[in-house]
Amino acid sequence: MKIIIKPLTILVLPFFLLSSAKGEDLKKVAQTGLQFLKVDMLASAAAMGGAFTMAGTGANAMFYNPAGMSGTESGFDLVTSNTSWIADINYIAAGIARSFGNLGTVGVSFVTSDYGDIQGTRLDASTADGYVETDIGNVNSQAIGISYARILTDKFRVGGQVKFASQALGANLMPEGETKNNEVSGLAYDFGTIFYPGLKSLAFGMSIRNFSPQFKYEEEAFELPLTFNIGTSVNLFDFVNGPSSSALLIAVDAVHPRDYTERVHVGAEYLFADLLAVRAGYKTNYDEEALSMGFGVKYAVGGIGLRIDYSYSQLGAFDGVSRITIGGSF
Repeated sequence: MKIIIKPLTILVLPFFLLSSAKGEDLKKVAQTGLQFLKVDMLASAAAMGGAFTMAGTGANAMFYNPAGMSGTESGFDLVTSNTSWIADINYIAAGIARSFGNLGTVGVSFVTSDYGDIQGTRLDASTADGYVETDIGNVNSQAIGISYARILTDKFRVGGQVKFASQALGANLMPEGETKNNEVSGLAYDFGTIFYPGLKSLAFGMSIRNFSPQFKYEEEAFELPLTFNIGTSVNLFDFVNGPSSSALLIAVDAVHPRDYTERVHVGAEYLFADLLAVRAGYKTNYDEEALSMGFGVKYAVGGIGLRIDYSYSQLGAFDGVSRITIGGSF
């Protein structure tokens, strides 16, 4: 029992880092745009309550901490995912990472949205309702990123990503006959690190996501959802059974978002025989999000390692959110 006390002590440090927020009322401290950049895009990450700063590896890591991409062992690693979000919104994400050995790992990621048909309107005092309908809005958002990660030493890894993010809220015909396109776009940056102190699989690190200049539609400028994460993770079986094909991964993230008070994400994954994974997670200090769970299957066929993951997340007053992710390495 004593042999796991030390890693568990380090694992819960994020809780104490956020102790200053304890007892405060939930409140928004700022407003940000392009909110799709905050959504968990991968089933494995969502099932672990978003505690993926340290748990993500390979192509998965590009969406949470690009330093984890350095764990791509050889060849290519790819991932595709679909998120059935609230209000019939769907997000599709994809990424591919390529390891170049000692030179590092390079990756490309992509996220796009499907908001469905949205009826446009504009104010018109001459009508009984006070507005008139315009065209069906072409509402969409997407982000494409290029990532690089490298193992600097046996204990330290770094990674970064540059991404081009954009959003279009549909064109509006103004009373004067002028058309407003309501589009914004620009660059955003992610950066992350991972450190292994030398205590079995224990690791901790940080990530900064969505760092960017201000965006503006018309008059009011806004920020992207900049988020600073500190994360720890450990495979507890390393301290009990030694190396094996099964694992019990525990991960904790302390989250400091620009547009809300501090949060904590907690997740666990039990991997049996390097084949079947069962996951669960919990998010604190959210208005609606809380408990999540899921499972995954790994199977090698024809020299290709296939992965299929599913997750289900509670969303309070809304319907639950399902995600399906398919990945592979070769």
